[in-house]
Amino acid sequence: MASTTSPATQPTPSATDPFSLQDLHCFTETNGVITTTMFDIPGYRVTKILGAVYGLTVRSRNWAAALGMVLKSVAGGELKWFTNMLYNARNDAIGRIVAETQSRGGNAVICLRFDAGEIGGGFAQVCAYGTAAIIEKIDDGGDVHPQLISQ
Repeated sequence: MASTTSPATQPTPSATDPFSLQDLHCFTETNGVITTTMFDIPGYRVTKILGAVYGLTVRSRNWAAALGMVLKSVAGGELKWFTNMLYNARNDAIGRIVAETQSRGGNAVICLRFDAGEIGGGFAQVCAYGTAAIIEKIDDGGDVHPQLISQ
């Protein structure tokens, strides 16, 4: 099946990229909402706090994957299926806080944090939480965050 995206619109890797383009599974589209773990965003002013937002997801492992992970744990090494499941859970949790922020009229989530754990014997939960806010740019000389570039 041919790709509908032309090579000219594909991002090109550079030596300064902090990630491999193969790692795009850890990217969540935020629809213009800036998400940050910081208490503030350089070049922006928080004009209104909209409250705490949460995104929670619970995932289960299927029995075949669980058996494979048990066998893999004997030999040691990364449990890639479980890692991928947690990346997907993290992305879902971020997507949910972004949706909640947008429903409140916000354009940023500050103080973003994650919590992850196991429920019972085969369920993994990931919770993303932060503070929804409305921000405005105050420094015209700074870089524009890629999330705010119109598409």
